[in-house]
Amino acid sequence: MPTFSGLEHILCEEVALSPFTSLRLGGDAEYFAQPTSEEELIALVQKCSEQDVRLRVIGGGSNILIPDDGFSGMVVSLDAACFCQIVVEGNRIHAGAGAKLAHLLSIAAKNGLSGVEQLAGIAGSVGGAVRTNAGTHSGDIGQVTNSVRVINSDGEVSDKVGDDLRFSYRQSNLDDLVVIRATFELESAVPEEITKQMQTLWIVKKSQQPSGVVGHGCVFRDHGGITAASLIEQAGMKGHAVGAVVMSEAHPNYLIVNGGGTSKDALQLVQQVHDAVLAHSGVSLATQLEVW
Repeated sequence: MPTFSGLEHILCEEVALSPFTSLRLGGDAEYFAQPTSEEELIALVQKCSEQDVRLRVIGGGSNILIPDDGFSGMVVSLDAACFCQIVVEGNRIHAGAGAKLAHLLSIAAKNGLSGVEQLAGIAGSVGGAVRTNAGTHSGDIGQVTNSVRVINSDGEVSDKVGDDLRFSYRQSNLDDLVVIRATFELESAVPEEITKQMQTLWIVKKSQQPSGVVGHGCVFRDHGGITAASLIEQAGMKGHAVGAVVMSEAHPNYLIVNGGGTSKDALQLVQQVHDAVLAHSGVSLATQLEVW
């Protein structure tokens, strides 16, 4: 049985993960840690590595699907103050991985820094946004990312800059175990204009998402300029359900979890929609949903 001597104060066992995700699905984490410093985080990663304990970081929990039987290993939440700090330095913003994306946008607008407002309405944390290169058709976070501090599976810390960083559509080369923080290079602009644009984009983004539901998540990436939603609708799969999990009628690329829904239902539904789109249009949609 693994031991985490000296870190007991930040550890719990058998913690329910569903409240931490937008889908509100999944079982318990075998171990759950909330480190309060970078040193504790590094020590935790090293102990997990030494004892072959799987480790995953859970941020805002957007579009994460956790199995019904939970996660065997260590789940880390970077919600302590030291991982959520946002510091403005000239035209650069340094943000901890645990900081909310919405908070980053608010700080940038307040300080007259433009370049991230196109992310308005996207949920989640800075760490997850950088790792998945969150964005819209107007732009993505990778375009303004200057550097990223990471920890590898051995607990070694490094800073990735310049050619070390590669971003593409909804993905990056950040395959390191943990993102600690990121620095963004922005441009000066009038705060009121940034805020106005951000508010407009937020309204548009929210109109494209389900409202008034407890559990939901975006399932597939768009394909070659064609929206996944349109391909799903053309394949006759909007509103399609497995158990208590259904593809939204109004927003076909969103999965909605009703009472009694399970991760097994969700996985079956995703596979059925994928296969139907492939059969109808020949397109093999890539999932945006991250399955643990």
